[in-house]
Amino acid sequence: MLIGAYLFNCTFTSPALLPAFKGSTLRGAFGHAFKKVSCALRRQNCATCLLSETCPYSLIFENHNSTPEDAPASKVRISARPHPYTLQPPRQENLIYQKGEAFSFGITLFGKANDYLPHIVYAVDMMGENGIGRHSGVEGGRFTLDTVDVGGQSIYNGQSKLLSRHHPLAHLALSDNTSPLPPVAELTVTFQTPLRLKQHNQLQEALPFHLLIRAALRRLATLEQYYADGEPALDYRGLIRQAEGVVTLSSHCRWLDLERYSSRQKTAMFLGGLVGSTCYSGDLDVFLPILRYCQQTQLGKQTTFGLGQISLSQVQPAH
Repeated sequence: MLIGAYLFNCTFTSPALLPAFKGSTLRGAFGHAFKKVSCALRRQNCATCLLSETCPYSLIFENHNSTPEDAPASKVRISARPHPYTLQPPRQENLIYQKGEAFSFGITLFGKANDYLPHIVYAVDMMGENGIGRHSGVEGGRFTLDTVDVGGQSIYNGQSKLLSRHHPLAHLALSDNTSPLPPVAELTVTFQTPLRLKQHNQLQEALPFHLLIRAALRRLATLEQYYADGEPALDYRGLIRQAEGVVTLSSHCRWLDLERYSSRQKTAMFLGGLVGSTCYSGDLDVFLPILRYCQQTQLGKQTTFGLGQISLSQVQPAH
């Protein structure tokens, strides 16, 4: 799967008041601006719109509640097409930003969504003109988009308004398993932003390894099916059985609720998830490529808000 991890570097031109977790604010402002940039029939519902098959907004920001009839059979239950992007909000928990302060956030695009990078850059530029958050309860903080970077290379300059399209995209895939994998004695998974997983339609407050792997396999299979060359040929049931044999050595996790306001439902909502870290032990080698994949795509629900960012730390066995 082609993947582009873009860093948007911005500077506030007016004061701003933002929440500690800025994912919901950024996602809401991005969606509003992106629809203005992309949508030709703004009063038309995406699900019934004649242009939805070729509309950037429909592809990137909307998802559908069922698998298309022409989709290939899947070994993983898919209730909706995954969004082809994730958000990485600023890690700083600053509430107040002054004029002249810099801030950055990331947007990662999957597959064909990379073709619409110009629309996204223009939408972020519009976000800056409209403002985000609130200041003194009245208006949002306006900002300029200074540069867009990918792979350490600047591809957009906010002063010239020029975007380079000649940058290579990374190809995200499972590691080549033809060579033997190095043994791993322990694996610590850190949940940098809330991890929101459901099992039997229930949000999980504990995370045995097999639940983590079930979610990772589902994420891998759905993204590859919709945005790459199709679902990988893996022994899903066998991997889950093997994951059930991995034990939890220690867990330092807590449930964190993040409040957000839904403009569609006109009410406050909570995005809860696990933060902290869990250390596992067992036959872990085969699972590392799967988890490394999800380290780049994020994991669980509401990844478009910035949830589900994970990092991995492994320990080799002593000789």
